[in-house]
Amino acid sequence: MSASTDVIILTEDRYTTPDPRDWYQQQIATEDGLVADALRARGQRVERRSWADPDMHWRDTRCALFRSTWDYFDRFDAFSRWFDRAAAQTRFFNDAATLRWNMDKRYLAELRAAGVAIVPTVYVDRGEATRLANILAAQGWPEAVFKPVVSGAARLTYRINTDNAAAHEALFADCVAAEAMMVQAFEPAIVSDGELSLIVIDGLTTHAIRKTAKVGDFRVQDDHGGTVHAHAPADDERAFAEAAVRACATLPLYARVDFVRRGPNDFRLMELELVEPELFFRFHPPAADALAEAIIKRLADASEA
Repeated sequence: MSASTDVIILTEDRYTTPDPRDWYQQQIATEDGLVADALRARGQRVERRSWADPDMHWRDTRCALFRSTWDYFDRFDAFSRWFDRAAAQTRFFNDAATLRWNMDKRYLAELRAAGVAIVPTVYVDRGEATRLANILAAQGWPEAVFKPVVSGAARLTYRINTDNAAAHEALFADCVAAEAMMVQAFEPAIVSDGELSLIVIDGLTTHAIRKTAKVGDFRVQDDHGGTVHAHAPADDERAFAEAAVRACATLPLYARVDFVRRGPNDFRLMELELVEPELFFRFHPPAADALAEAIIKRLADASEA
């Protein structure tokens, strides 16, 4: 029996019916809509569903495309159980192994071992006895940021320095008692120049944006007051982003490569977003067509295998 749909665009319960009065939800609807339209224009049967939809039988679709599943880190246990069940019934994009790998930000250590320049990072296992002051001293960092290894949307993300680390020790200890954490050197370019995000579809850069934080903040996400700007990627930026993607064990279908520029041809990867990154198709709609083409090609290749 054939599947009833070709592609399920995955979202979460909050965004299944976007509120037209809410700019943020309408932005999600626009992004997901561009992908859905590109797929339908190529003859694909498309639906949009929450990953937690109790009425969805995942064997009834040829694939599920992760887009706005932005509660997965808040409901990680439930999400993980769903993920394993659904992955056994349908194909995921990105593929299930890549998604699992990318959910835990300790993947950055593997990319560093593969030759990708990353922001200097120290990982702290759950329950490990350590202090922020000791990490800063050992690494020689005047400033740093700490956050969970499984997270998104700047959840439990704090900027510290040698002067205020003591005031954050209790909070950090509570976080480490609950989950693994990471401490990263603070990159001043985040505040002075912003964070670059290059979108890479099937190994090639399609477009880019630059995210800047609001005055007095360091978080560049627009839901935290950050601003998104169109950006024309330079050749060295494209080369860095595409090399980071090629360092993965399997070439991702889609990726958003977040990094900062320290100087000429000197970059540091902040994150390689492969699970549910906003891909900013509204800045470059042809990238949604590129994604649709890549999905169809991979589905066809699988059918012929």
